[in-house]
Amino acid sequence: MWYLCVFYHRLLDYRKPEFESLADLFGAFGDKRSSDFNTQDKVLQWRLPKHHHPDSPFHFVHLPYEDVARKIANRSILVKGIYELWGEGNDFEELEEAVKSYPDERKLPYLEYESTFKITVDSFGKVLSLQEQNERIQGLSYIPFKGRVNLKNPDHNFWLMETDENETNNGLPPVVKRRIFFGREIGGADRKLIPMYQLKTRNYLGPTAMDAEMAFLMANQAQAAPGKLVYDPFVGTGSILVSAAHFGAMTMGADIDIRVVRDGRGPDCNVWSNFKQYGLPMPIGLLRADNNLPPWRPGLKEVFDGIICDPPYGVRAGGRKSGGRKLLKGIVSPYTVPDDKRADHIPSTAAYTLVECVHDLLDLAARMLVMGGRLVFFYPVLREDGSVETHFPEHPCFKLVATSEQMLSSRYSRVLLTMVKTSLYTEELALAARIKHLEFRENHLKWLENGNLHSSVFSPADAESGDSKP
Repeated sequence: MWYLCVFYHRLLDYRKPEFESLADLFGAFGDKRSSDFNTQDKVLQWRLPKHHHPDSPFHFVHLPYEDVARKIANRSILVKGIYELWGEGNDFEELEEAVKSYPDERKLPYLEYESTFKITVDSFGKVLSLQEQNERIQGLSYIPFKGRVNLKNPDHNFWLMETDENETNNGLPPVVKRRIFFGREIGGADRKLIPMYQLKTRNYLGPTAMDAEMAFLMANQAQAAPGKLVYDPFVGTGSILVSAAHFGAMTMGADIDIRVVRDGRGPDCNVWSNFKQYGLPMPIGLLRADNNLPPWRPGLKEVFDGIICDPPYGVRAGGRKSGGRKLLKGIVSPYTVPDDKRADHIPSTAAYTLVECVHDLLDLAARMLVMGGRLVFFYPVLREDGSVETHFPEHPCFKLVATSEQMLSSRYSRVLLTMVKTSLYTEELALAARIKHLEFRENHLKWLENGNLHSSVFSPADAESGDSKP
């Protein structure tokens, strides 16, 4: 059945990928237990209303069941609402004709005497006064509502939504002709999550803490849910795992900095206290671990249902790996920490380049994710002469299912990549991945000319123009 989906008008590139990930999670594509991940058709049907721009918040989407639509709407961060559309038109006369022609067997069950209802008037591209809203509600008298009005807790919510007839729309997507929609609400997003989890109220924060809205989007892309185990190999202060835990997933994290995962800023201000703050289940473990030298025993495979992370690619924080410069160069030999100094020992580290970090992350995910598990991570993109670098990292065990770009400056953006594991990890595939890594490295040497990505993002030209750092 076709439903009207209305998005919040923000993070436009993230709207459909989040929706489609949740549609897959809630069974819109059939039996998820099938191992045939490559040939399953996991593409939703979308279409735009008449005269609407692709960036419009109004979209029609085809879903198999109303229950699937409700679960998506209630879980999504960017879906304002999903509606069973009773009618649409360019004016109220056309709308009335469409609503009257909508099948009675679909309308009448929601208009009975025993039910309560509420009608909400909304608009896009203009503001309606209270008087205008009341006039539009009174104009719906041709709909035979028999129940009572209940503004606080109605059985059924109905929405009358319209767009402004304006080609510019004050910077919003242009709408050539006015369009009016009327429908029954199936479900809507709980935007209360965003202020509840906002960073400014978080007990323990670091310089790279993920924004709450973005962390929830990442958790939705990874399909975090009860019974699933989600891992963040660059856990930091735990912002991403907090969002995954909110959706019921078991969580586990690691970081190379033992001071972050063990101490924080004291017994009441650490990663664990962030989970206590929201009454969430604690992580099953936080490890001091190096993504370059993973701690898993040989032969261990397919443990995690999802891996979500924001790798340290050298803009706000540089990546580190175990070893130290002298150790890696062979100037000194590996050493053993004396027993009396183990408790307070902080291992030495060396620079960890973006290319090496991404290769290790893909290898970790290929080995440790279950079949059909998801890897969700941010990847930096440089823009030069107005063009966009679109060469993303690849791995033969994964299929790239979604990319969502977020502009951070005139020269730099980051893309949220969502990959699904489609092949079992083998040594042959690991070798093929190594070859792809070498090709990938050659294409990104320009980012390493000065040692890190930061020097490429923030050039003297940026400083002169007054652009701020992301």
